[in-house]
Amino acid sequence: MPVTRTDAVSCDLIAAFPALAALEPGPAELFRSACRFLQIPAGTVVFEAGQTCERYLLVTEGSVRVHLLDIGGHEIILYRIGRGETCILTTAALLGTDAYAAYALTERPTKAAGVSPADFDRLIAESAIFRRLVFASYGERIVDLMRVVSSVAFTSIQVRLARCLLALADEEGCVQLTHERLAMELGTAREVISRTLKLFARDNFIQAGQGSIRVLDHQALARIAEGEQS
Repeated sequence: MPVTRTDAVSCDLIAAFPALAALEPGPAELFRSACRFLQIPAGTVVFEAGQTCERYLLVTEGSVRVHLLDIGGHEIILYRIGRGETCILTTAALLGTDAYAAYALTERPTKAAGVSPADFDRLIAESAIFRRLVFASYGERIVDLMRVVSSVAFTSIQVRLARCLLALADEEGCVQLTHERLAMELGTAREVISRTLKLFARDNFIQAGQGSIRVLDHQALARIAEGEQS
């Protein structure tokens, strides 16, 4: 992963992760000496499936998108990591010494602080505050993943797509995503997205264009998003 490193102390890190300001004296000194601040360009692969973890990252700016890709080529976005957040797969890889099962890349220019696996282990062992930070973030991500699993397993594609379009539409109702990207967001096949969008267009809920979609009837999509019949 190509990154720009800086060792300057970052007040922004404390603002994003307030618990770090309360680290015990010994672990605080360890964290200061071990921490490296990274500037990662947009579109950079942060980690790949099968790769071992190189560092524990705490994101202070930007966005990292985590994808799961199966052997059939189907892909789903599991979650995003933003300011004040960490990655559950990274924590799992460090705690279990396992390789990554998914891959991640930056959506926007991203800043993060990182510590090596050895320093992560020392901080976990020596600091109750750092342990609480790590496991609190881990627990929040578990909840996020459960929502993804629940949505994919139990919610119809019409409902999920309506929710996605409403969430991503700008002030003019435009969604600048391809069918393939929408399929990735929702964990389904592009053909399923295309078929559902045609149904929405037939009923004049949307207008589909090349690489973009315009929402025409917000109320109708909102009813579908709530699980109601249009």
